Amino acid sequence: MNIKSLLIGSAAALAAVSGAHAADAIVAAEPEPLEYVRICDAYGAGYFYIPGTETCLKIGGKVRTEGQWYDAYNPNSARGTLWHTRAELQLQTATDSEYGALKTNTEIRWDWQEGLSTGTNLLHASISLGGFTVGKEDSQFNVFTGYAGDVINDDVVYDGPYELNQLTYNYDAGNGFTAVVSVEDSNSGPGNPASRNHYTPDGVVGLGYKAGAWGFKVVGGYDSIVEEGAVKARVDADFGGFTAFLMGGYNTDGNKLNKYAGAGGSGPASGIGWGDWAVWGGVGVPFNDKVKWNLQLAYTDSKIFAATTNVKWNPVKNLLVEPEVSYTNWDSINQDQWAGILRFERSF
Repeated sequence: MNIKSLLIGSAAALAAVSGAHAADAIVAAEPEPLEYVRICDAYGAGYFYIPGTETCLKIGGKVRTEGQWYDAYNPNSARGTLWHTRAELQLQTATDSEYGALKTNTEIRWDWQEGLSTGTNLLHASISLGGFTVGKEDSQFNVFTGYAGDVINDDVVYDGPYELNQLTYNYDAGNGFTAVVSVEDSNSGPGNPASRNHYTPDGVVGLGYKAGAWGFKVVGGYDSIVEEGAVKARVDADFGGFTAFLMGGYNTDGNKLNKYAGAGGSGPASGIGWGDWAVWGGVGVPFNDKVKWNLQLAYTDSKIFAATTNVKWNPVKNLLVEPEVSYTNWDSINQDQWAGILRFERSF
């Protein structure tokens, strides 16, 4: 046997052994194809399908930090300056059904204030279907009329309650006519403890109409505990180069505070409401797509005067820089206050 024959025989033997071992080897499975998140554009931008479901989800929120100089709501504030930081997370879902879109809205807020206090608040949590909404949202006395002006301190003159449980029906005729009916929890809301012997909810009704550049809304609220209420009417106009609004409120008993005609101030001003009436007005002037100037003025029968102006600057998309200055005068207690805010906010 020569060397060549020996090499050929050895190679054959090795091949046989290798084949035997290969028969026992574990073969790796082919990788699963990637499944990307599907866009859900039926309910607006930002929604995507939750994998494995037909439910659409939108995730949003904001991070905000601001320095505050005195307090526009309190003529005798104990603080000169304050640094406040906030984070908010919002989750919205939507699913198609035979009765229309089934939606939920959940919003959680966290606050930190110069190391003195921190808080977590379930700001909103509601379910909507076929025009009905049930859960925690701001009062329709505020929501339906669009709150007040485009300023931070818009409710130094109180314009309605926030954050309460409700059962609401919104109607939109599709031709500019809208309406709302809301049953609201009389025992919910910040600083409003439950009453053992009270079982009747509060009520809100409103009507609105919009045609072209003009819009009009009127809304009324009844406080079942105080057994009084208030009515607000608002006109909005878009003049092309600027927008403006005028809103008036009437208290059914100017000698009493109620949930819908309350007091916006704190400290010495905490018990000063509208009196019989209140009025708000404001303008907004966009200089370009990044800068807008706003002004709001308000006055009441009880001689509260409140003025606020700000500039909203968006240096890049979803980033807001907002300096604001406010002045409030409470004539009935011979007090006034200047206040300022510098806000930085990133929304997503």
